[in-house]
Amino acid sequence: MAETKKLMRALAGETQAVPPVWMMRQAGRYLPEYRATRAQAGDFLSLCYNPELAAEVTLQPIRRYGFDAAILFADILLVPQALGADLWFVTGEGPRLSTITSPSDFNALKPVEEIHETLSPIYETLRILTGALPAETALIGFAGAPWTVATYMIAGRGTPDQGPAHRLMAEDPATFDALMARITAATVEYLSAQIVAGAEVVKLFDSWAGSLKGDAFTRYALEPAREIIAALKARHPETPVIAFPREAGENYIGFARATGADCVALDNSVSAEWAAEHVQVDGCVQGNLAPNHMVTGGQALIDETRRIVKAFSNGPHIFNLGHGITPDANPDNVQVMIDAIRG
Repeated sequence: MAETKKLMRALAGETQAVPPVWMMRQAGRYLPEYRATRAQAGDFLSLCYNPELAAEVTLQPIRRYGFDAAILFADILLVPQALGADLWFVTGEGPRLSTITSPSDFNALKPVEEIHETLSPIYETLRILTGALPAETALIGFAGAPWTVATYMIAGRGTPDQGPAHRLMAEDPATFDALMARITAATVEYLSAQIVAGAEVVKLFDSWAGSLKGDAFTRYALEPAREIIAALKARHPETPVIAFPREAGENYIGFARATGADCVALDNSVSAEWAAEHVQVDGCVQGNLAPNHMVTGGQALIDETRRIVKAFSNGPHIFNLGHGITPDANPDNVQVMIDAIRG
């Protein structure tokens, strides 16, 4: 069945006249139906861990827009929680976690083989989706990349510059490296279980990769991605992997070759024309419309969408935003974007 799905064809290296399209955070607060279901769940984490409701919000943007892929509704911080970190969300401010800043904090974490106890509802969501999605819609699983997950586990929250993680890396490299290794191993097990449960593609989100420079980028963004992808390919050779080292800049060049990723997702700090020349030469790319166009709309949205499609038209391309759609986006603008792609 996979070869009839536009997304899978792009990931296999096929250039298509009309690229497949989906959006990061396509199940989210900009949709009234999502807000209603989240209210029904009670709070964000309850929604993540309720397979029926998580499947429902995953399906909502597929029903509304007919995207070429659905992405599992979950959160990158479920892995730290499964490893034993406390996790809660503060309304209007985002996630909070208990922090890992010392060897004793690290030693209190659970072993990797115990994560599935916490994460089993996520696999059930995937099993539900496998039966509920339209035949032409691909199902994407995902996890946070180790560096990005580590930044939250060390700081206990999102930070503007990932300063606490950079400090631990410099001051206690043994604890930092042990944490990275634990997250890397857990990510392999988590994504492998997602594939077994029905994910046809998996994506690795390294949202804070851009704050790693020079050798640190190679060691803590590129190398963990390579390790995770190699382990997944050994178990699931047919399953493509999308890597998203956000704001990698020049480090996007050669990233697919170096890591074994089937596709590199691009943020909107690089131009589509530059990426077509330097990144798409190695295979499929995904991206990279600026999310603010989903708020402002108008002719600029149509023109920019068409420009990106044209720039990437000589190779395999999956249309997406350069980052997640924001809560203040107008749902009508999503349809305008899709019409501009498929028009």
